[in-house]
Amino acid sequence: MIECAELKTNTRMSQVDHIYTNLRPLGGDGFTKPEVAVMKLMQAYPEVMPKNRRNPMGGKVSEYIHQAVVTILIFAVFFVVMNWGAITQNVSWEVLKATNGTDKANPLYALVEEKRPMAQEPLSLVKTSKQANTQMPSLQLEVAPPDTRLIIPRINRNVPVINVTTESLIKKDWSKLETQMQEALRSGVIHYPGTARPGQQGNVVITGHSSYFPWDPGRFKDVFAVLHDLQEGDKMLLYFNQQQYIYEVTSIKKVWPSELEVLKPSTENKLTLITCTPLGTNLKRLVVEAKLIKIQS
Repeated sequence: MIECAELKTNTRMSQVDHIYTNLRPLGGDGFTKPEVAVMKLMQAYPEVMPKNRRNPMGGKVSEYIHQAVVTILIFAVFFVVMNWGAITQNVSWEVLKATNGTDKANPLYALVEEKRPMAQEPLSLVKTSKQANTQMPSLQLEVAPPDTRLIIPRINRNVPVINVTTESLIKKDWSKLETQMQEALRSGVIHYPGTARPGQQGNVVITGHSSYFPWDPGRFKDVFAVLHDLQEGDKMLLYFNQQQYIYEVTSIKKVWPSELEVLKPSTENKLTLITCTPLGTNLKRLVVEAKLIKIQS
């Protein structure tokens, strides 16, 4: 009796498999007559149907979800690898803020703070040169770098500013201009050609990478990775021609690449920093604007 029951069950399963796999037309949207027969068999004998055939649409949905999850995971790994330098900078910065706040011990802050003149007192008379050497007063001297440099104490940045010739801009050779700018970005941040220079009335525009291809040979691929953490009131310093130009942040905003107003001349003396955002994309531009508050030699 048991062998007869198993034979009958196997026969039914063979019939169901034949109808289900061979008689449904490829790409069919409705139910065919053979498929209706399959559904009736499923209702009458559910124990003979494999689980993945009792609900074929449920199996497809599960497969789609699995493929979507795998795709997302692959993309996430690829994104992290491509932007590893910028991501680690952001993580380190968040850890620093969570533990110590901003690093006020950073010596770069001293460059933008108000300097008080040292008190000078007459030296006492001594008898020997050895005693005189111990009386040498400390000198309040500052040494300015020979190149153009941008210093942002809050995010611990001290980077060279590279000039790009305006020749391609004048000729409207945009392809060559883009190539020149990308090459210059390997050596620092760049002074955007055609905008004002420090000391001139107008808008000094400087741009740099927030993240770039890891195989690029440049050392400044993620120099502006944490630029978004600047706050209004923060001070920045620009060295140009042996002079210090101190700026104070007045606004931080995000704009579309087509919004070129941030490059326009200004009646005020100001500094504009530009980088790509969100991290690892060039979808929008992060724009930091600062006003000039002091010039000193």
